[in-house]
Formats: sequence, C-alpha cells, structure tokens
Amino acid sequence: MLVLLFFIIAFHITSAALLFIATIDNNWWVGEDFFADVWRVCVNNTNCTEINENFVDYSTLQAVQASMILSTILCCIAFFIFLLQLFRLKQGERFVLTAIIQLMACLCVMIGASIYTDRREDFHRSNGVYFQTSEGRYGYSFILAWVSFSFTLVSSLMYTILRKRK
Repeated sequence: MLVLLFFIIAFHITSAALLFIATIDNNWWVGEDFFADVWRVCVNNTNCTEINENFVDYSTLQAVQASMILSTILCCIAFFIFLLQLFRLKQGERFVLTAIIQLMACLCVMIGASIYTDRREDFHRSNGVYFQTSEGRYGYSFILAWVSFSFTLVSSLMYTILRKRK
C-alpha cells in the first residue's frame, strides 16, 4: 500500500510540474528564429513582444491563459485535498472530492490546449508581429500541456477508484 501511495503522490506531483512548465515556458509555437506562447512572442531571441489587448483576438489567448492557470491551481488544490483526505477519511471511503477537483483541472487544460490548437492560425495571421511565425511547429510546452491533460485524467480516475485502507 505504501508503494501505491508513493506512486500516486509522485504521479500527481509530476502532473502539477508539467502544468507549471506548459503554462509558464515560452515554447507553444516555435520555428528557426522565433518562439511564441500565450504570453509573448520572441523573434531572434532578443526582440520579445508581450501579448496584450492591442492584439487582434486577444480574448482568445486570455481564455487559454486563464484555463491553463486555473488547471494548475486546481491540480495543486487537489493535491492538498488528497493529503487532507488521506488523514481524515474513514477506512474504506473513496477520494471523491480529490477526483472531482483533479477532473476539473483536466478539463481546464483540455479547454486551453484545444482553444490554442483551433485558433492559433487565425491569431497568427491577424497580428503583424506574427508574420515571421507562419512557418513553425508546435513546441514542447504545447505538447506538455496535452501530456498533462492525460496525466490529470488518469490521476482523477485513480482517485475515483482508490479507497482508503489501513
């Protein structure tokens, strides 16, 4: 049981770390001389432009920013609630509250990554600073966002099935 508990805690911490990296790091869309994310666009590694309300479709990226931040916060809250439930639940009960919060984190990261996947081309085409970014590919932060989606989904399923034992 102790090994299972260690695995679940390590899995949850890994999910939270992936969410932090995907949200903070500047590699959602990369190319030869540029990299971009939901916070800024950098060309030639020196010329960085913050994404602000002057950008067309800024509200789209705000939705991505908000959902990624919310997913990270929910994942951290779920971890603390799991630790509390670990000591407060009676024997045989399930970690339902932790599972629900972790599932909400999963849905938030799915929403954020899906919006970015769908609207990225329109956002890049309609803003002048992105004219050099048309020939790029998804970066590792974008991939980590989708990996963290699967990790949080599996984690929420584990919490749903898990019962407290001695």
